[in-house]
Amino acid sequence: MSKLIAIGVVVAISAMLLFLMTASGTGGYPVTLYKSPLCGCCGEYVKYLQRNGFEVNVVSTVDMDNIKTDNGIPYDMQSCHTMMVDGYYIEGHVPVEAVNIMLAEKPDVDGIALPGMPAGSPGMSGIKRGEFVVYSIVDGEETPYKVI
Repeated sequence: MSKLIAIGVVVAISAMLLFLMTASGTGGYPVTLYKSPLCGCCGEYVKYLQRNGFEVNVVSTVDMDNIKTDNGIPYDMQSCHTMMVDGYYIEGHVPVEAVNIMLAEKPDVDGIALPGMPAGSPGMSGIKRGEFVVYSIVDGEETPYKVI
């Protein structure tokens, strides 16, 4: 019986370490972030992602509208940059906590978004006032996903 308990403890610790690595962004997920070459807050978001362990490939483009249209991102969910990771899009200044939860849960969605450019969100100046509502999007329909 004690051998079974020891195996259970090892499995539990391994699962917890894997979760902590993913939740902290140290999973080293490669991402591609599309942004305007003139956008400063997008550059700050890239630095934020890198500090949190993401491998970021930045693509500067003046045609952000097509990136958003091609991915089916609803107009009211759009922000200044679009990131692609593991088959999902991440729209805007989404905190890595929400990105990591999505990557761990692998929900059946097209992507997640933090619409607009809320003050105090990652990469944005200002003070965070309240919680951020991150939306999941499926076929252009948004639903609240996580509150961070």
